[in-house]
Amino acid sequence: MTFRYKDYRLNGPARYCTMTLAPDEFIRRFLMHVLPKGFHRIRHYGLLASAGCKANTARARELIAAAPSVDPPASSDNPDQTPGAATDHRPPCPCCGGRMIVVEIFERSAAPRGPPSDGPRVRTATP
Repeated sequence: MTFRYKDYRLNGPARYCTMTLAPDEFIRRFLMHVLPKGFHRIRHYGLLASAGCKANTARARELIAAAPSVDPPASSDNPDQTPGAATDHRPPCPCCGGRMIVVEIFERSAAPRGPPSDGPRVRTATP
């Protein structure tokens, strides 16, 4: 089997190369790109890709002559609090750096419980 491919390490007309492989080797290499059942490939690209999202959207707004969006100022104040309320001293999310939200607070004496397991149940002997 003969096919063309693009070698990104080269420039100019030599970038497009031709390769000949035996059919079983071509199928083996092709199947290396097929995901197992139940997996989904997610690709993030385009204007909203995280690497250049702000620069891309700013450039797009500039090209369509739209008014620039005003980002809220980065401050430690909680926007949900009323003015004059105590400031929030929770650490930022270690993953994204965003504001963490309290879902539940446990009392000191109570330990959090997980959901019941679906494993075998422990049975007591009946006399």
